[in-house]
Amino acid sequence: MSDNQNAALYFVDRHVAEGRADKPAFREAAGAKRTLTYGQLAARSDQAAGALKRAGLHPEQRIACILLDQIEYPEIFWGALKAHVVPIALNTLLSSAIYDFILKDSRASAVIVSAELWDVVKPALEGNDFVRLVIVVGGEAPEGTISYDDFMKGAEPCNPAQVSEDECAFWLYSSGSTGEPKGVRHVHGALRATSDTYGAQVLGIREEDVVYSVAKIFFAYGLGNAMTFPMSVGATTVLFNGRPTPDVACQIIAAERPTIFCGVPTLYAATVHHMETHGAPEHGLRLCISAGEALPQEVGAKWEKLIGAEILDGVGSTEMLHIFLSNSPGDVIYGTSGRAVPGYELRCVDEDGQEITPGGVGELLVRGASAAEGYWNKRTKSRATFEGEWTRTGDKYEITEDGRFIYCGRTDDMFKVSGIWVSPFEVEQALIAHPAVLEAAVVPRRDEEGLEKPQAFIVLKDGAQAADVLPVLKPLVKEKVGAWKYPRWIDVVDDLPKTATGKIQRFKLRDLACEPAREDA
Repeated sequence: MSDNQNAALYFVDRHVAEGRADKPAFREAAGAKRTLTYGQLAARSDQAAGALKRAGLHPEQRIACILLDQIEYPEIFWGALKAHVVPIALNTLLSSAIYDFILKDSRASAVIVSAELWDVVKPALEGNDFVRLVIVVGGEAPEGTISYDDFMKGAEPCNPAQVSEDECAFWLYSSGSTGEPKGVRHVHGALRATSDTYGAQVLGIREEDVVYSVAKIFFAYGLGNAMTFPMSVGATTVLFNGRPTPDVACQIIAAERPTIFCGVPTLYAATVHHMETHGAPEHGLRLCISAGEALPQEVGAKWEKLIGAEILDGVGSTEMLHIFLSNSPGDVIYGTSGRAVPGYELRCVDEDGQEITPGGVGELLVRGASAAEGYWNKRTKSRATFEGEWTRTGDKYEITEDGRFIYCGRTDDMFKVSGIWVSPFEVEQALIAHPAVLEAAVVPRRDEEGLEKPQAFIVLKDGAQAADVLPVLKPLVKEKVGAWKYPRWIDVVDDLPKTATGKIQRFKLRDLACEPAREDA
C-alpha cells in the first residue's frame, strides 16, 4: 500500500528502485571483509522478516540484539522492522547480571547474539520465562539455540508490514551513566526525522560518502552514524566488530579511507595522544563528528591541527535518538556545543521553569520529531522527562549572547561553591589543558565543615609523573576558570569509570568522595 510508513521501505527498499542495488551499503573492516549491497540487504532483510514470522514471533513482540557490528546486524534489524517485530539494540559490553535484568525487563521473546558474546549472555537466559528463541551468529550453535544460517535457511521472503510512522519500531536502553538502564521506545518516523535534520542539514551526508563510526550500532549515536544517515542517501558504512583503540582507529582510517569519522570525546583524546607520538594516518576525511559527552576544547583543536578536518561537536540523547544541538561545518567553536539543529527547538530553564537569559545557566529542554514515545515500564520517570512536546535532557547549559550553547554539566553533577554554581566540565577542561593530563573528572566533596568543594580525579598520559604534575594543577585551574573553582583534592587514577559509550559515571566517583576531608595543601 502506498501509505505504508514502515521505515525499512525508505532506508532499504527504496535504493533498489532507485538503481543502487549493486552499491555497497556495508563492508567489514577486518577478518573476511564481507560486503553487503543495498540489493542484498533488501533481499536478506525480507528473508529475515520471513524467518521471524516462521519462528512464531508476532507483531510488536521483542527481539534482543546482542550483536557486534557485523553484516548480520542490519539484516536482522531491518528484517525485524519489516516483520513489525521490535528489535532492541543492546550494549555488547554488559555483564551477565545486567543482561538478565534487561531481558526480563523487556520481556524479549527472542535473542540474537554474536557467538563471541555467548558465554556472557548464556547465564542471563537461565530461568528466563520470556525468551523462547535464541539465534547465534557465527560458529556452532550451542545446545538449545539455532545458528543464524539455519534460522534463515529456506525462509520465505516477507514484504514490509503495514505500519504508521507513530508505531513503535525499536528500543534502545539508556547507557546507565546515572544508574539503572531504562528501555527507550522509538517509532518508525523518528529514524527519518534524524536523517532529514542533522543528517541532511548539518552533516550534509552524500551518496559518495564512506562512514566509519567508532560508536557501535547499539548506541543511539552509532545507530544514526552507521545506519540511518548513510542509508538515507545510499552511502557506504565501514563496520568493525572489535574494540576501537586509537591504534586500530588510525589503521581503519588509513586503510578504508572513510570520508566521515564519528567518534566520542574519550577516543578523540586518546587518539590525539597516540598521533602526537606516532603521527597522523593518511586519510580521506572531509568531516568528523563527536557526541556522547562534550568535547574538550583542547582535544578538538589538537585533532584539527593533526588531521586537518573539523570535529562537529554535538549533543544528542537516547531519548532524542541523535544530535539536536551542534556545531556546523565552517562554524565550529571548540568548547561550545553550537546551535540548535534545524528542525529542533531548544530552551534553557531555571529551577522554577523560567527561561534563562544569556549568561545564565539552566536545564536544556528540546522539542523535535525524533523524541521517544517514553520509557518502558517507568511511568513516573516518563512523565518527569517527557513534558508534552518537550523533552528534559538533564544537562545544564549556558547560552551566549550570540545564541551558542556552552555545556556546564549534568543537572545532578552541578554544585555550588561559596554560593556560586560550578560546572564540573569547565574545571575538567582546565585540568586537561595541562599537556600531561589525558582525562579528568570533577565531583563535589564535603570538607570538614560540611561545605561542598571540587574534587578531581585525573588520568595521566604515559610517562607523566604525578610528582611533577600535581603541584601545578591547582594554580592552572585558578588562572583559567576562577579562584573558587579549583579542585581542593586531586587523585591520580589509572582510569575513570565509564559506560560502554564513553560517558563518565560521575555518580561512582561521588561515592568515592563521600567522606568529609581536610583540604589538601
